[in-house]
Amino acid sequence: MISKEREAEIIELCQDLLRIRSYSGEENGVVERAKKAFVDMGYDDFFVDDYGNIIGHIKGNKSGRKILFDAHIDTVTVPDETKWTQNPFGGDIVDKRIYGRGASDMKGALCAMICALSYFAKDTNKEFAGDIYVSGVVHEECFEGVASRKISKKVQPDYVVIGEASNCNLKRGQRGRAEIVVETFGKPAHSANPEKGINAVYEMNKLIEKIRHISRQHDDFLGDGILELTDIKSSPYPGASVVPDYCRVTYDRRLLVGETKESVLKPILDIISEAEDKDSSFKAKASFAAGTEKCYTGNLIEGERFFPGWVLNEQDEYVQKSYKGLVEAGLNPEITHYSFCTNGSHYAGEAGIKTIGFGPSKENLAHTIDEYIEIEQLLKAVKGYYLIAKSNLV
Repeated sequence: MISKEREAEIIELCQDLLRIRSYSGEENGVVERAKKAFVDMGYDDFFVDDYGNIIGHIKGNKSGRKILFDAHIDTVTVPDETKWTQNPFGGDIVDKRIYGRGASDMKGALCAMICALSYFAKDTNKEFAGDIYVSGVVHEECFEGVASRKISKKVQPDYVVIGEASNCNLKRGQRGRAEIVVETFGKPAHSANPEKGINAVYEMNKLIEKIRHISRQHDDFLGDGILELTDIKSSPYPGASVVPDYCRVTYDRRLLVGETKESVLKPILDIISEAEDKDSSFKAKASFAAGTEKCYTGNLIEGERFFPGWVLNEQDEYVQKSYKGLVEAGLNPEITHYSFCTNGSHYAGEAGIKTIGFGPSKENLAHTIDEYIEIEQLLKAVKGYYLIAKSNLV
C-alpha cells in the first residue's frame, strides 16, 4: 500500500503544508498547495467555496454513497517563536518527527487524507461505488462547524470522517461547546460616593456563586456537561475612581447530546429572574457569544458560539465497517470519544450525518510549543483512511 516512493511523497506534502503559515483567515497559501496536490495526485476535480474551504473529489466507477474526509487548515497562532526549539514554520524532521504549527492540529491529517484517497483510487482503478471528498476547512479554530455548513450543503455526504488527532483510535462522539455571556448593568458614580451608584461587579457576584452550583448533566460515555467561568471584565476599565456600571462574565459550557440552546440557558435565566424579583434595581441578561471573522476570500463568516454534542452508536454499520478496516490496516484501535470539540458538531450534531473521528498524533499535542507529528503516526493514518474508504465503498 505504501511504497518507499509513496512514503517520500507523503512526508514531502506534510512538510510543504507546515511551511505555510495559515492562521484563521490566512489559509489561502495552504489552499493553493492543496490545489496542486489534488491535480498531481489524480483527483477528478476540486472547488473552493465563498468561505475559502477547498474540497477535492474522486468519483468511483459505480454510483453509491458519498464519504467526506474533513480536516481544518487553519491553526492557532505562534505568539513567541523564540520559545520553540524548532522552526514553527520549518517542517523540519528531527528524530522521526515532523515539527511545525499545525503538525498535529491538523495538517498531518489533511496530508494523510489527500494521499490515502489518491492511492485508494489508483490501486482500485476507481472500481468502487460512490464518491470521495477531502475538505480543507477554514476558521475551525474560531467556529467549530460553521464553515463546514457550506461543505455539507454542497456535498451532501452520507458519511463523514473527522481527521482530528485521535492517536489513530476510532472516535464515535464528542461533547459540544457553547460560550455563554452573562452581563450585569449598574449605575456609575464616583468611588468616593459609592452609595450613589450601583456596582455592576457586586451585582455579578450575586449570580456567580449561584451559577457555580447549577447541577451538572452527566453522560456515562461523554462525561459531564461542564459549566466553567473563563473570564470576567468590568467597565470602565481601568476604573480609576469610578464605580463600574457594567460587568461581563464568560462561561465555557461543554454540551451533552440532546442539550438545546433553550435548555442550556434556562438555569441561568432562572437565577437572573429570581434576583430581579428580589431587587427591582437588579438588571442582568444571559446569551450565547457570537463572533464575526473575515475570510481570506474577503467574505465574512459569523455564527453563534453553540456547537452541539453528538454520539454514533457503537453497533452502527458505519462504525463497525470502519473499525474492521482499521483492524485490517493493523492498527487495532480503541473505540472512544473526543475530549474536545470538532467540526463533527455540525456534521453529526446539526446535520445528523453519520460521523466518526480518526486522525494521527496525540490529542494533547495540539496548540503546544514545538508541536510535531511522528512520521509513524502519519503513515498509520494513511493506511487508516485508505481502509476506511475501502470498507465503506467496496
